[in-house]
Amino acid sequence: MAVKIRKVGNSQVLTVPKSISVASGTEYEVFAGRNGAITFLPIESNPFHSIATLKKYGKFNGDTKGFIDAEIDNDEI
Repeated sequence: MAVKIRKVGNSQVLTVPKSISVASGTEYEVFAGRNGAITFLPIESNPFHSIATLKKYGKFNGDTKGFIDAEIDNDEI
């Protein structure tokens, strides 16, 4: 299936065909690859950054001093 890039305002848009079932409002990370490839990966929350998850599994003692509110950049992986 082929799609064509179109211009909307100052942005370029790729249409997601209806046959690819995706909920409106779903957020994706976008990466430009080799040979013009464009990759979209859904953004998912990291359970290791969630105090709620740690509480659920009994690994949280109430101390939030060790938590860092930051993201990992691609060049840090």
